[in-house]
Amino acid sequence: MRGIIFAGLLCALGAPLFQAQTIPQDEYRERRAKLRNSLDGTMVLFGRTVGQDEVFGFVQESNFYYLTGWTQPNAVLLLTRDQDILFLPHHDVRMETFTGKHPSAEDSDVKAVTGFDQVMSIEKLESQLTHAMETSEKVYTLPRQPGAEKLNAFLSLRETSDAQPLIAKLRVKKSPAEIAAIQHATDVSIEGHRATWKRLAAGLYEYQLSATFTDAIFEAGCERYAYSPIVGSGPNSTVLHYSSNRRRMDRGEVVVMDAAAECNYYASDITRTVPVGGRFSARERELYEIVLGAQKAALAATKPGARMSGEGNTLNKIARDYIDSHGKDLHGEKLGKYFTHGLGHPVGIDVHDVNYPGPLEAGMVITLEPGIYIPEEGIGIRIEDVVLVTENGARVLSAALPKEPDEVEKALAR
Repeated sequence: MRGIIFAGLLCALGAPLFQAQTIPQDEYRERRAKLRNSLDGTMVLFGRTVGQDEVFGFVQESNFYYLTGWTQPNAVLLLTRDQDILFLPHHDVRMETFTGKHPSAEDSDVKAVTGFDQVMSIEKLESQLTHAMETSEKVYTLPRQPGAEKLNAFLSLRETSDAQPLIAKLRVKKSPAEIAAIQHATDVSIEGHRATWKRLAAGLYEYQLSATFTDAIFEAGCERYAYSPIVGSGPNSTVLHYSSNRRRMDRGEVVVMDAAAECNYYASDITRTVPVGGRFSARERELYEIVLGAQKAALAATKPGARMSGEGNTLNKIARDYIDSHGKDLHGEKLGKYFTHGLGHPVGIDVHDVNYPGPLEAGMVITLEPGIYIPEEGIGIRIEDVVLVTENGARVLSAALPKEPDEVEKALAR
């Protein structure tokens, strides 16, 4: 009872309902150490930069963040087999008048703040890179980042290699701390969906559901969407990446809501399809149960060693075969042709996280999102969950959000 009273007091005082999950500095050190052990050269990664008067929220480059945890702009990371160095810009008193003070290499506490044993000012990058290349010929970087062009100019007599595959090999399996962070983003996203269900009614506009979801995830302390919310009703439910969210919703149709939060740089990805009037029509329920059955069939086969796509009996094939063998369109044809996308993708720092070729392994986090989209009938159905691959199978991280049709209707009832 004491715990209940205390929890109620925290809520009354405005304490957050969700405690943010953060990755400890030691884990970033371990990631860099693993990468260095397999590194056969020098790696230079550039964090994102900001220009003058940029006032939108800064988001760090994903690979840079994965290895450093650093969320401030204009930083550079140098990795060799023997060391890792973070380079930071000097204090700019004029800019800090507008943006606030940012850590710099000359700060006395910079090692504790950054988690790096070596932090240097940015102008020392050239000399440190030159020294590193005395004992290694290969240089790795991310070729599509703005700093890569300057690096190539500096290394005019050498070729740079893509650092992405080396980092992806580490990123593809999630640590316990990462899984907790994804679960946190998923829990917040679930509450955002529940909030929209409480508000859902004929006559509302799609953007009003998006606004309700936005309020819920921001109120929970998350920084941004994992992606722009998709709220497609009626004919818009058949458009996979519909984004306008401007239509008025009417009774007798479904709304596909694909929306999730990103919290402390980790994303979720959830889709539910619900009836605007509170109850599915017979045809809507028929199609819904086919999509749900396809997802269950794929989920039952999700385990280490399974493959998402490619040759053989993949998860994608299992879901597609299920849809093809259940139900027909208005012309008596199979429904598989209305499943117009892949079954899923990895989730992590990016909502479409790095993919590494090969079978599933324990510790990977993926989505399973079969769908049927029939423009002729104005009905689109998609059900998407976040799934952790375990040692013996899979665990649905978003299982708390109802998806059985009877449970959905019950949750919508007032």
